[in-house]
Amino acid sequence: MTVTEVRGHGKQKGHTAIYRGKEYNVSLLPKMQIEVVVAGLESSTTAIKAIVQAARTGEIGDGRVFVLPVEQTYRIRTGERDSL
Repeated sequence: MTVTEVRGHGKQKGHTAIYRGKEYNVSLLPKMQIEVVVAGLESSTTAIKAIVQAARTGEIGDGRVFVLPVEQTYRIRTGERDSL
């Protein structure tokens, strides 16, 4: 699992801020990106349910879950290859 602080925009449209007396538009809002790799369809279904349950507020900006297949992994240090 990897958690990254990112900036992005969606339906929120950003907001207006003031810096040194000048007004400007902030279109990229702070967000959190969470990447999780799990083995198998059953594990991914469980992980998706947990993420959606924990993240849902019912407001715009709750986010999205993207599901991508991961076919293989490589451990850089040893060159070892795993299949998922």
